[in-house]
Amino acid sequence: MLQDKNTELTPISKYGEFGLIKHLTENFGFANASTELSIGDDCAVIDAQGKKLVVTTDVLAEGVHFNLGYVPLKHLGYKAVVVNLSDIAAMNATPTQILVSLAVSNRFPVEALEEIYEGIALACKRYNVDLVGGDTTSSTSGLVMSITAMGLEDSDKIVKRSTAKVNDLLVVTGDLGGAYLGLQILEREHSVYLANPNMQPEMEGYDYILERQLKPEARTDIKKTLEELGVKPTSMIDISDGLSSEILHLSDQSKVGFRLYEDKIPMDSLTISTAEELNLNPVMCALNGGEDFELLFTISPEDFEKIRNHPDFSIIGHTVDLEQGNFLVARGSNELIALNAQGWDAFLNK
Repeated sequence: MLQDKNTELTPISKYGEFGLIKHLTENFGFANASTELSIGDDCAVIDAQGKKLVVTTDVLAEGVHFNLGYVPLKHLGYKAVVVNLSDIAAMNATPTQILVSLAVSNRFPVEALEEIYEGIALACKRYNVDLVGGDTTSSTSGLVMSITAMGLEDSDKIVKRSTAKVNDLLVVTGDLGGAYLGLQILEREHSVYLANPNMQPEMEGYDYILERQLKPEARTDIKKTLEELGVKPTSMIDISDGLSSEILHLSDQSKVGFRLYEDKIPMDSLTISTAEELNLNPVMCALNGGEDFELLFTISPEDFEKIRNHPDFSIIGHTVDLEQGNFLVARGSNELIALNAQGWDAFLNK
């Protein structure tokens, strides 16, 4: 995965903590005028330029959030950045800087960390963000990554979870469930490999859902699209833990209920066929799978005509009074099925 097995790998001890940071980050440049001071000093300096600074952070732990038996290190670095930028996009803000901290055990050579930082660099370039600092330390339990992302936006453009109103429309970008099905294929093939290392993995034909899991993208493009359409969401969240969980988050913060229509949930044909192959309900995969990193938001009913035929968006439901609760409207029968938070929870999903 790193290099030819006969190539001698470099122990981290050769560089030491500060030398390692310098080595891994020496090729990172600046893309944002708001970055005044970066790696090498006690703190980074960010000029907010009269805007609001939004900040988010995520920790990814080996064995909890990722399995290095099938997750390439370069993809891991890329995805670690994307999951944070998705949170910035969910605030309707523009991501500008990141901080990266790593805790690594001595089984990781310098070359392994270089691969992670290659993925980080690709994400920085793709999303026009600057790496401005972080930390490294040792670990006795594998690899742990913590990424903090920052973004800037005018105060009146920021969108919160707490501002949806009754009769708003519920909208989602892209399609759902693919990342979860990609994970199921990776887990299946990894189990086969552990049972018989001579067996070749059967990955052909699953490209789309594998990419949704291994190399997701943050929907930072949606902000511009909505501005061009003249639409400002009344509330917004990204889908990291599953559609059902995110709807319940919006409900809790905005004090409204939701009606979600089963036949309106967008799913790719490969997601549906793979779910059926694995004897899974594709709708349940979309509701509870998570890691799609699409945006879920509400809009005023007056904006319906502006987005109803747009290829990036699906209108999947609407808000109701909080007392009416949160329900899935079943396809065909109109039966109401209570929405439950069965998505990812790091303290329960082990």
